[in-house]
Amino acid sequence: MKPEFSFYLLGERTAVMQSKSTQIDVNCQRTISGIAHQLKQMGTCIDIVPGMNNLSAIVDPQQQSASALLETLQELAQSTEPLEFQARQIHIPVSYGGDNGPDLELVARHCQLSPAEVIAHHSQAEYLVYFLGFQPGFAYLGGLMPQLHTPRRAEPRLQIAAGSVGIGGSQTGIYPAASPGGWQIIGRTKLRLFDPQQKQPSLLQAGDIVRFVVERSDVE
Repeated sequence: MKPEFSFYLLGERTAVMQSKSTQIDVNCQRTISGIAHQLKQMGTCIDIVPGMNNLSAIVDPQQQSASALLETLQELAQSTEPLEFQARQIHIPVSYGGDNGPDLELVARHCQLSPAEVIAHHSQAEYLVYFLGFQPGFAYLGGLMPQLHTPRRAEPRLQIAAGSVGIGGSQTGIYPAASPGGWQIIGRTKLRLFDPQQKQPSLLQAGDIVRFVVERSDVE
């Protein structure tokens, strides 16, 4: 079943398509990836930004109108098949708890689990990279077990260390660089998630399968 989208203009340069469903859906995300791929092949956009359940496409108004681009998006939404992700298996070693995971105990209390159970659930699941956003190399991962869903912090931290692994609502993710953030931090990896000197700067790409591996566990 094809996902349903709504379409609108954002100023004179940007056309947006937004899923009518608020649910995280891999078929919808694969369709968005397919449309983004086709737009890149056309070469008429100056930027294409896939997001969670949405896509924004930006044009030079001297070359093409945003209204014409909006019509193109509507046509592509009807004709485009979901893109088959070229999945790679990526293992992320994580040190859980202690200074590396200051919110592990809080997540455990919220979920009515022990810290060891949180670690077990988090590291036993497979996660699909839906898209990259927020900061370069930050992967939004689908597949967090419902038992671990935990609201973001009421007051975001001003500084979260690079490599921090967190839970935010129904998702988990890794901060590629130090930044402010409101996710609950349960661990940290030493892997470098984003290196601008590399041909492919981001370690993770849409469609990758991620597994977290327990490198160290600082829990009693």
